[in-house]
Amino acid sequence: MADIGAVVFDFDGVLANSEPLHLQSYQAVLEELGVTLGRDEYYQHYLGFDDATAFRTLSDRRGLGWNAEQITEIIARKAAIFDDIIVSADVIYPEAIACVERLAASLPLGIASGALRHEIEAILRRSSLDKHFRFIVAAGETTRGKPAPDPYRRAARLHSRAPEQCVAIEDSRWGIESAKDAGLHCVGITTSYAARDLPGADAIIGSLNEFTVDLLTSL
Repeated sequence: MADIGAVVFDFDGVLANSEPLHLQSYQAVLEELGVTLGRDEYYQHYLGFDDATAFRTLSDRRGLGWNAEQITEIIARKAAIFDDIIVSADVIYPEAIACVERLAASLPLGIASGALRHEIEAILRRSSLDKHFRFIVAAGETTRGKPAPDPYRRAARLHSRAPEQCVAIEDSRWGIESAKDAGLHCVGITTSYAARDLPGADAIIGSLNEFTVDLLTSL
C-alpha cells in the first residue's frame, strides 16, 4: 500500500454526526451563564477546538474574564449535558461502520479527537466499533489540543509509525492544520464545511464511502 501504514480518524464530524449535539450542549451551558452562542459563530470560531480551548477562546473574544477554575466547572457542566443527550442519540454516520470495518482489515486504526475519552468510547461501544481502534487520543491527553500538532504526533507514536506513513481524516481546517503540521497526510471530508473551507487537505471527499484503500494508496 505504497508507504501508508496507518489511519487516524478525527471523531466528531467524521465518524459521528455529533457536532450539532456539542453545539446544543455549549448553548445550554452558556445560556445558564447568560451567554448566547449562535450556530454560525460556533462553526466559524470554535468547532475544531476541545472544550477547554473553546471556552478560553470564547471568554477572550467576549471579554468574559473566566479563570481556569471557572472554565473547569463550565467544562464539567457541558460534559454532563452532552452525556445526557447522547444516551438516546444514534450519532454514528451510516457509512462509518462499513468504512471502519473495510480499512481495519488492511490497516491499524486510531482516533485523535478534541472530544472527551468517555464520550468517544460510549459512542463507539454502541455501534460495536470500539474493537477496531488500537488507541484513542482524546481531549486533555496532550499538552496542547488541535490546531496544534500534538494530538497527531502522539497518534503517530502510538501507531509506531513515522508521521508521513499515517493518514488523518478531518472535517475542519483546525484539524487539517494539526495533522499536516504533525507531518501526516490528511484527507478532508465535507460533513461540516464546504471543500473551499478545508485548505491544506491532500484530498477532499464527501462521504466515508470514498475513504478507501485505493484513495490512501494514491496519497
